[in-house]
Amino acid sequence: MAVPLSPQDWFDFFLHFAVLSLMGIGGAMTTAPDMHRYLVDEKLWLTDTSFSSSIALAQSAPGPNVLFVALMGWQVGVNSGGGLGAGASAWWLGLLGVILSMVGIMLPSSVLTYKATKWAHINRNLKSVQAFKSGMAPIVIGLLVSTGWLLSGAQSQFAQDWRLWLVTAVAILVMMRTSVHLLWLIAAGGVLGATGLL
Repeated sequence: MAVPLSPQDWFDFFLHFAVLSLMGIGGAMTTAPDMHRYLVDEKLWLTDTSFSSSIALAQSAPGPNVLFVALMGWQVGVNSGGGLGAGASAWWLGLLGVILSMVGIMLPSSVLTYKATKWAHINRNLKSVQAFKSGMAPIVIGLLVSTGWLLSGAQSQFAQDWRLWLVTAVAILVMMRTSVHLLWLIAAGGVLGATGLL
């Protein structure tokens, strides 16, 4: 899927990630739905499969959670250069995509976090600061739920995936009502999937 990018496209790409950086309350993963909208639906620079694969690969690899942004930048750059078979120019464009996406997603939020944390520490006893901290928890949870919804493919027919939804509901209930460790629930889900029961 070769989609050549102009210098303006690259600037817009960087700017979009910089803006998302400032909205990434709870981490870069909470901005995944808007990244999907921008990269897949609006610009058509990535396919839905390559977007989901970038997140899955980055989450399975050791390292920081934000690696999926670098993979998306890499794919946008390589696709812009004509694919991996196009030679060194595609690789250089892939590297450019990694740099622009990572600097865009990390620099603004890092500066804002540093300044805001310094200010909040000085003013930690103000009721407004305490209220702000308390109010952020539901926002982060909502953003994470929307990311999970997008990645789960919940837009597909519910009747087709009813067993997955049932296992998810049971896992949530077991996690909330018992002291069973989350890793055991993940292992049980893996066994159900491997045996073909899901």
